[in-house]
Amino acid sequence: MYIRTVTVKTKNGPLEYVQLAHNHRDPKTRRSKTRVLFNFGRADRVDREAIRRLIKSLAKLLGPEEAAEIHKPLGAEFGFEFLGARELGGSWLLDGMWKRLRIGAVIKKLLAEREYRTSVERLLFAMVANRALNPGSKLSLEDWVAEEVSIEGLPAVEVHQLYRAMDFPLEASSEIQREVFFSVANLFNLEVDLIFLDTTTTYFEIEGEDGEDGLRRYGYSKDERSDLAQVMIAFAVTKTGIPVRCWVFPGKTANREIVAQVKQDLNDWHLGRVVMVQDAGFNSEANRRVLQGAGGHYIIGEKMRLGPEGVPHEALSRAGRYRELPNGLLAKEVIVGGDSEARRRFVVVYNPEEAERDKKKRQDILEEVEKRLGELNQLAGALHRKAACELRSHPVYGRYLRQKPTGELEIDREKIEAEEHLDGKYLLSTSDDLLSVEDVVLGYKQLFEVERVFRDLKHLIDIRPVYHRRPERIKAHVLVWFLAMLLLRVAENETGLTWRKMKKELSTLQVAVHRTASGEVWQTNGLRSEAKSILEQLKIKPPPRFYALKPEA
Repeated sequence: MYIRTVTVKTKNGPLEYVQLAHNHRDPKTRRSKTRVLFNFGRADRVDREAIRRLIKSLAKLLGPEEAAEIHKPLGAEFGFEFLGARELGGSWLLDGMWKRLRIGAVIKKLLAEREYRTSVERLLFAMVANRALNPGSKLSLEDWVAEEVSIEGLPAVEVHQLYRAMDFPLEASSEIQREVFFSVANLFNLEVDLIFLDTTTTYFEIEGEDGEDGLRRYGYSKDERSDLAQVMIAFAVTKTGIPVRCWVFPGKTANREIVAQVKQDLNDWHLGRVVMVQDAGFNSEANRRVLQGAGGHYIIGEKMRLGPEGVPHEALSRAGRYRELPNGLLAKEVIVGGDSEARRRFVVVYNPEEAERDKKKRQDILEEVEKRLGELNQLAGALHRKAACELRSHPVYGRYLRQKPTGELEIDREKIEAEEHLDGKYLLSTSDDLLSVEDVVLGYKQLFEVERVFRDLKHLIDIRPVYHRRPERIKAHVLVWFLAMLLLRVAENETGLTWRKMKKELSTLQVAVHRTASGEVWQTNGLRSEAKSILEQLKIKPPPRFYALKPEA
């Protein structure tokens, strides 16, 4: 007699069953046949206590010495050894979301017509999970998969396999993003009437920059590392912060080129009527024309200080009655240009609480300015001392100073009065006459929330380090980062928790690896209530108690 396991395929995946079997010779065929004496049931639900009782009962039939041997600790008889534990919670959650959002299915579908000998889908998931859980290089990912984490279907990986797998996203980047987005949109019934555009940069610690056709170029750095070559990364997201698509541009790319490419690519997806929401950094006449192309519209922030001749200042000076919105803000609509081609629709927004903060901040600054002016001991017609020049050129204090004809510095009262007029205000414009004033304000306000969410996530899922130099590998690396952002943002929306919180709670779920004479037994520890709740909210089944049984070869 012996114990054997059999695997049965079900619609929910393979299941293992444990049986007590016996081989006997058939007298007619003279061949050995297997007879099942007892079914213990599913391997992950075996009643271990009942088995212990059965062993003790059978041991009574043996002599005292033999029975004593049976009752020795399991390790002494079978070489039972604890090999260590691996992290499971984070990768299990991410893999569950990966399957639920059908990202894995999309990749497998696109891979069907391509000949890959390795499991590209599993390799891509490993890179996405690594970016979300423990960002590192592709070389470090080898040890991470082999020793630190458990990823279903991927016991080990070699770095050359990862680089080979990265070639696929380059071949099918647009297809992957399109298929994944519509899968997610259908699953969650996403609203894509408002699309938010944000950009970021990431730098490379190299000397110099690539040639004219390269990606790594010098440009305006949002990381404040203008001394290093960089790439520009743009991403479009929904008003709930769900990523739609990402783009990679050379580090010196102008905003107008980014807007034109984003607009063209989103038009190719035929999303319907879309209003792009952007901050003042993207505001230019050329960009506004692009955003209105093909029936599109925009909500965009306006710079407040373009000079007295600027149109925004004309909008701010127009008379009109503010009306209070449900969120406590005050807003009024201003039309500039009448029925001419230059007609533009503006919305002036006033935040009373922000106005008080602006006033208090300016008062504190002016108190310091007056104090420093008193310390200068200025004389009419005297040459400026170094301290006076430094005060005049100071980025904060200097803005409230002016120089009198006699050379002395004094507080610019006209400038203060002009600043008071702008306290608590910001200016928006839109090309869509169908949007209500409230929708315009709420749409733009949501942009700040989206930017905050992504700013927080970018710190948790650091796109760096980037060790690639070839443009196609850099773009594939960004796509991996983008897919990680997608998984995390959907999880945050559904649970109401931050990824930092979920990651901490799921870190308690691990799988212990034991070695016996019959093979390895991988067993998970119990789920804490917080971790269990997170998986339930995300509609992800918890891992089985007996995670894996690996018989000795």
